[in-house]
Amino acid sequence: IHRMLEYGHGDKDEDMVFQRNEDLPLEADVIIVDEVSMVDILLMNNLLKAIAEGTRLILVGDVDQLPSVGPGCVLKDLINSEAVTVVRLNEIFRQAEESLIVVNAHRINRGEAPILNRKDKDFFFIREESQIGILDKIKELCKERLPKFSGYNSNDGIQVLSPMKKGICGVFNLNLELQKILNPPHISKNEISYRDVIFREGDKVMQIRNDYKMKWQSLTDSDYEGQGVFNGDMGIITKIDNEEQLVEVIYDGEKLVKYEVSELDELELAYAVTVHKSQGSEFPILVMPVIPGPPMLLTRNLLYTALTRAKKMVVLVGHERCIYSMIRNNYVTRRYSGLEYRLRRLGKWNEIN
Repeated sequence: IHRMLEYGHGDKDEDMVFQRNEDLPLEADVIIVDEVSMVDILLMNNLLKAIAEGTRLILVGDVDQLPSVGPGCVLKDLINSEAVTVVRLNEIFRQAEESLIVVNAHRINRGEAPILNRKDKDFFFIREESQIGILDKIKELCKERLPKFSGYNSNDGIQVLSPMKKGICGVFNLNLELQKILNPPHISKNEISYRDVIFREGDKVMQIRNDYKMKWQSLTDSDYEGQGVFNGDMGIITKIDNEEQLVEVIYDGEKLVKYEVSELDELELAYAVTVHKSQGSEFPILVMPVIPGPPMLLTRNLLYTALTRAKKMVVLVGHERCIYSMIRNNYVTRRYSGLEYRLRRLGKWNEIN
């Protein structure tokens, strides 16, 4: 959305503004926006400002996934207001019915227990009681069992998600442990230390904030240079130049970005990421620890969101009782933005007039 609205420098070089707005609207007959549950109220406001009169807007999203990081709960408010036409897709088609990922995601969203460990299926649960045992099992899966079974590896296809950042099975520790076994130190690999993290050639990393000024070079067209690297983009460190203090990352196999050391706070190791950070992405194989934690965090919609990131296989590792407690926990934080109320009032005013 930011790219479509041409987010960039305004009249003053330090200002970042949306170039597309009421004065310079988007030139389109129909605009389709996917993953709308991730769009906050501020971004939606700027999007609507840039839509010309007569343009049709189609919003696509899953209202049962985690809400946007930013303020508001736009998709839910739009639906609940009854001010816009809503079409719900409820039918699971024949091809999807063969996938336990799809079936279980729908079951969990309805508050029902998932179907586990059917032979020749794609949804598995491995019981482990201790967090050390869960960690060791995840390491074994990522290094040996899943690559051998599936042909994917952790840099290309296998993704670990965790509900939390801290703890033995949190993202921070998982990344340290997975880096040790998946990309260990070697005399042939340069590395650089930044704060508490060691970045090494061959590491899987994620951009953790939008950087609209960051330039990148196309690997498919040497004459093309683009601008902008965005929150959630995943790539591989291909080169570390300790003399020049530069770290090169390739995104999507075609965009080369060079980071100075001062810019490394925009990168994190990404062998494991949080469920929140995974929204909007898909992975062939998903591995996730299922562990006790704060009830406000371990909710049904977090589990549902995690499972819908997987395309071919899900492997849950940990406490079976935690799966059921998350399914029972349908706690959703209510966000009061006033959007639903205003849309309802607008709808009634239009009926009167």
